[in-house]
Amino acid sequence: MSSLYSVRLLSPPLSHSLSSSTRPRTKLFAGPTVVQPVEVEVDVERLEPRVYEKDGYWVLKEKFRQGINPQEKVKIQKEPMKLFMENGIEELSKLSMEEIDKSKDTKDDIDVRLKWLGLFHRRKHHYGRFMMRLKLPNGVTTSEQTRYLASAIRKYGKDGCADVTTRQNWQIRGVELPDVPEILQGLAEVGLTSLQSGMDNVRNPVGNPLAGIDPDEIVDTRPYTNLLSQFITGNSNGNSAVSNLPRKWNVCVVGSHDLYEHPHINDLAYMPATKDGRFGFNLLVGGFLVPRDVLRQFLLMPGFQQKMWCHYAKQYLRPTEILAPEETGRRLE
Repeated sequence: MSSLYSVRLLSPPLSHSLSSSTRPRTKLFAGPTVVQPVEVEVDVERLEPRVYEKDGYWVLKEKFRQGINPQEKVKIQKEPMKLFMENGIEELSKLSMEEIDKSKDTKDDIDVRLKWLGLFHRRKHHYGRFMMRLKLPNGVTTSEQTRYLASAIRKYGKDGCADVTTRQNWQIRGVELPDVPEILQGLAEVGLTSLQSGMDNVRNPVGNPLAGIDPDEIVDTRPYTNLLSQFITGNSNGNSAVSNLPRKWNVCVVGSHDLYEHPHINDLAYMPATKDGRFGFNLLVGGFLVPRDVLRQFLLMPGFQQKMWCHYAKQYLRPTEILAPEETGRRLE
């Protein structure tokens, strides 16, 4: 039997962040509730880390690999980010689809690992063609960028088209593998990237769609979403430290009371607030799509600490200690 010991956990306090006008009128509690620390038994063996770092990438230990799903096995066999960071896409693009299908490794490359480069292959419906998803923080695009995307898919005729996504992003369709290196180079030249836009990565950072022109704007979200995107992609050079997250990890920066960004469905949401005359962000972590309630408010975060808190939230999404409500900033009314 494994040894056990006690760990003291602080139960999350009741939230007092809602304004009086938005609180439920039904009294659920007669007065303040004092939450006593609780003691729980924890299996020491479960505290053992399940991953180790190798060549800059996180690798699952051999003894924990039983029962994992096929896509996780593909990731373990070869780190997907190497297709970009070690230029594996150049060699892959030189192979025909017939050659690719002869090897499980290269077949897994185009069906799974290329998603880390924003390339999605629908083998049954569009064999040999890819959808490419970009990174477009806050949905801001230029005429030059849009014209380049149009030129990249023009050669594909009726198979070439573009989508505007619900996360303020571009997707282009009909892309063929031999053209990918040239398209990636063209994207870089106009200030775009498709890197880390799919699978186990942080999705496109969303902000106020009226940023900069919204008459009711609290804060212009564009600088903050740009900062997040640069951190997530390592300035478009790749950031393997944040490329192995739970599926579809979403982040947003709220810019007004209209909540266009839907912070309640994002894994990490930056909510504008003030404390002692200082502007910053409260953080909402978890969203309502997680299997258990981890939606909490944290302390007021100055804007310049945004990248640091994004990193912490991804690493510690399951907190055992929650900051008291008085540590948060006041929501801007």
